Amino acid sequence: MKKTIITLGLMASNFVVALAADSQKGHQALSQVETDIKSYFEIACGIFYAICAIMALVGAFKVYSKWSSGDPDTTKVAVGWFGSLIFVAVVVTLIKSFFI
Repeated sequence: MKKTIITLGLMASNFVVALAADSQKGHQALSQVETDIKSYFEIACGIFYAICAIMALVGAFKVYSKWSSGDPDTTKVAVGWFGSLIFVAVVVTLIKSFFI
């Protein structure tokens, strides 16, 4: 009985040591991931701003084509495109301010 208790105690201590070692490796891995994400974050924000610029060009073309054809729906389309561009730009800026 005493031998079983000692064996269980040794197994438990080995388990605790193994968990501590894995915890350190996990912490190092999370630190590396955080560094990688921060390094790519500026590039991603630039890409999102470029997408906003492309959306602005497409929206301007659509509004101009509706306006030149005399469509009475031009104001609604212009407000929709302008609102969506503001929304995307504000969201990217807020995410940037939260995480950097």
